[in-house]
Amino acid sequence: MLNLVFPETFPILETPRLRLRPMVPADVEAVFGIFADDEVTRFYDLETFTSREQAAALIARQAERFGQGQAIRWGITRREEDVVIGTCGVFLSRHNWQGELGYDLARPYWRQGIMAEALAAVIGYGFQTLLLNRFQALVIPGNTASEELLRKLGFQEEGILREYAFFKGRFYDLRCFSLLKREWAFDAKTQRRKV
Repeated sequence: MLNLVFPETFPILETPRLRLRPMVPADVEAVFGIFADDEVTRFYDLETFTSREQAAALIARQAERFGQGQAIRWGITRREEDVVIGTCGVFLSRHNWQGELGYDLARPYWRQGIMAEALAAVIGYGFQTLLLNRFQALVIPGNTASEELLRKLGFQEEGILREYAFFKGRFYDLRCFSLLKREWAFDAKTQRRKV
């Protein structure tokens, strides 16, 4: 049986408009700008950032998780400008051959298809290179933009996990979406899902 593969060096992914790369200490200002926005963190399990130290800690935590083989979190940049405008990634459950998606995007870039393009590349990489069998994403009910994004990518809703998570001082229901490898049609040339 094949083993789940984890890269030795951080993978760089490119799409027609985007470059997904590791976040580095020089990205603190950009990452802080994303997470200091209450609208970005509204449906997020993090409090809105109030200091650049929080952004630095997030970048360090993501690098540590990659080093331990637990997760890959990319900084999303536009190909013509190397400034982080969002992040996306996958937290791995190796024994189950699955990954959980996470993503965020600075508000000026919402509703432009950027996250769909980034996640299509991540999902393709997960199925083809990491050899995952399943992706899942957990969404707070009411986050319709995220639900629409996942459906666009071919995810199916599995149901509500009642009071599944505790953050920001309260329990949250989470809507579970999933996508199986056999359901994914990925075009390596365009880095997009075949519809």
